[in-house]
Amino acid sequence: MRFHYLLTGFISILFFSTSITGQDIDFSQFTQIEPRNIGPAGMSGRVTAIDVDLSNKDRIYIGTASGGVWLSENGGITWNPIFDDNPVLSIGAIKINQSNPSEIWVGTGEGNPRNSQNSGAGVYRSLDAGKTWAFMGLKGTRVIHRIVIDESKSGTVFIGAQGAQWGDSEDRGVFKTTDGGATWDKILYVNNRTGVADMVMDPNNPNKIIVAMWEFWRRPWFSYSGGEGSGLYITHDGGSNWKEVTSEDGLPEGDLGRIGVAIAAANTDVIYALVEAKENALYQSKDGGASWKNISTHENIGNRPFYYGEIYVDPKNENRIYSLYTYVSMSEDEGKTFKVIADYGNNVHPDHHAFWIDPENPSFLIDGNDGGLNISYDMGRNWRFVNNLPVGQFYHVDVDDEFPYNVYGGMQDNGSWVGPSFVPRSGGITNYDWQEVFF
Repeated sequence: MRFHYLLTGFISILFFSTSITGQDIDFSQFTQIEPRNIGPAGMSGRVTAIDVDLSNKDRIYIGTASGGVWLSENGGITWNPIFDDNPVLSIGAIKINQSNPSEIWVGTGEGNPRNSQNSGAGVYRSLDAGKTWAFMGLKGTRVIHRIVIDESKSGTVFIGAQGAQWGDSEDRGVFKTTDGGATWDKILYVNNRTGVADMVMDPNNPNKIIVAMWEFWRRPWFSYSGGEGSGLYITHDGGSNWKEVTSEDGLPEGDLGRIGVAIAAANTDVIYALVEAKENALYQSKDGGASWKNISTHENIGNRPFYYGEIYVDPKNENRIYSLYTYVSMSEDEGKTFKVIADYGNNVHPDHHAFWIDPENPSFLIDGNDGGLNISYDMGRNWRFVNNLPVGQFYHVDVDDEFPYNVYGGMQDNGSWVGPSFVPRSGGITNYDWQEVFF
């Protein structure tokens, strides 16, 4: 579980500090040292992707911003890392081929381009349910935010590449393979600053795909979200031809930003788009995407689109929508009004980036956020926090001169913590031994 252990970072600091003093280090003396997890186990980190094996819903796969891929085989009670042997641990997308659940695709690089975003290095595939992985190319894409699979055609997969956030690149857009990843064709490209913000496939027609293209650019001191490259595109022939949806079809005029898209499985003529524009709004189409109407600018449709901008539809009810932003809100009237169902009030960490709804039992929800993973079995009325996913993102690590020495660290969106390097008792370090000293 390399990179998951705070001790690994401490050893690196120790080596660096010793080298400054001019002392020689015999690194061969450290070859037998195994890293150990000292915590904190009760605080998690950003979850960016979720998928579930529909033939066995106890098998849950999740991807994290910098902690790799994790698998639970008992409904989220215990977890194991299954991606640690690969050279990159930032995950942007996970997709199971439900017609063959042993086939799993993982896109690396998280699609939330804030200043702490982690880049990736291509797409990977497993044919044995995550036991082993093979690199399948597209290394230059840096961030793969969406994967969809045409289960009716063996080997046909679509990759939505967001691309590098810090510079211009042509490795963006939609890529398609028809031979299981041996070769790739770029089938939708706008410009070298525009990547994929969202991509969904019609569950009844795999040739129909809707893609939200997003022009964005970041500098350490500023970020741009939106531009002339942003837009909504639809194909009805598996990507051979695309039509851009414009203001003539009902979308707002002017430059657009990030767009979240969702197709209602219960009625695939109903499509929703959460659009960043001069006035952010929720749009709806009732004719399969041909025409659109602004249906809500309600405050609970979302905020900070560059960091969130995702929307989901209940697979059994086209009128029930979930919006992911600082909180999770739900509408049961086609988006006209929303109510918050996940926030501090029910102990769910803010800033939400991944969501899964059981297509057969929509009361079963899984939510990924900056604080980890939450599971609900009653449509969001109650949530269970998964407190054993050690994927917290430490910005800095330091130690003191106590005996045993204490380890300190500042975590992304989760405060500053201090805990012991070891404890003189049986059972080892517990959550009780860690304290949050400042948020």
